[in-house]
Amino acid sequence: MEEILIDCESLPWIPIVAGIDYRLLFASAETGRWTVMFRCQPGSSFPRHKHHGAGEYYVVRGRMEYRMGRADAGTYGYEPLGVIHELTTFPEYTELLFTNYGPVAFLGTDDSVLSILDHAEVRRLAQQAAT
Repeated sequence: MEEILIDCESLPWIPIVAGIDYRLLFASAETGRWTVMFRCQPGSSFPRHKHHGAGEYYVVRGRMEYRMGRADAGTYGYEPLGVIHELTTFPEYTELLFTNYGPVAFLGTDDSVLSILDHAEVRRLAQQAAT
């Protein structure tokens, strides 16, 4: 792997779910790690999901609310492998730096996997948006 230096402001915002876009900063097929900047509109949310890799986040601006509580701008959080979040909401405009060390599975009420977000999918969506 080579060194990377990216002007993040030049990257496009890519829609991921209603009201939430991301900028792809890094995705590794070798390790499964992916890093994105999420931009979340007021009232947007991530539905129920399970981390199949540990995750880390830093709230750059705004506020995120989930099972651990309220994460305001300046908050760092760690999410261990296997944790399930019922709902993650953004009551105000929020930007969030997020790194995950594997896939995130979005779940149905019966724990069935509805979709997977991983290094390959964030890269595929970014390449699709570039065309």
